[in-house]
Amino acid sequence: MSIKVNEYEFPKDLYYSEDHLWVRVLPNGIAVIGIDDFGAKKAGEIEFVEVSSEVGSHVKKGELLIILESGKWVGRLKSPVSGEIIEINSKVIEEDPTLINKDPYGEGWLVKIKLENPDEIKNLIYGEDAIKQWIKKEIEKYG
Repeated sequence: MSIKVNEYEFPKDLYYSEDHLWVRVLPNGIAVIGIDDFGAKKAGEIEFVEVSSEVGSHVKKGELLIILESGKWVGRLKSPVSGEIIEINSKVIEEDPTLINKDPYGEGWLVKIKLENPDEIKNLIYGEDAIKQWIKKEIEKYG
């Protein structure tokens, strides 16, 4: 099930950061992270993606995690959680950055992080009402 706000889709079971990153928490404590539909559409066609750290390195919530570039925008996105980077989606990074635009919640995922503190998830945007309120404000801000 998804929440739809204007032309933007947000799966209900995901958590969202102010940087328009989504987080899917797997039962084994792994967080899968990607760019949400709003962020992908506002950026335009993604041409370049860089993850600031390598597999095996530790990232803290609020630290630079991802750099994205499109023809009209460069984004420096902060990690929504702390933990060890255990996998980077090389298909997106090396082969086809536009997977973020084509399938942001599927093949367009970016990194997997082994959560250090699962409670950090509670500080992210979650739930239909919270998501709708947040996105309506973002639409007002960015058009």
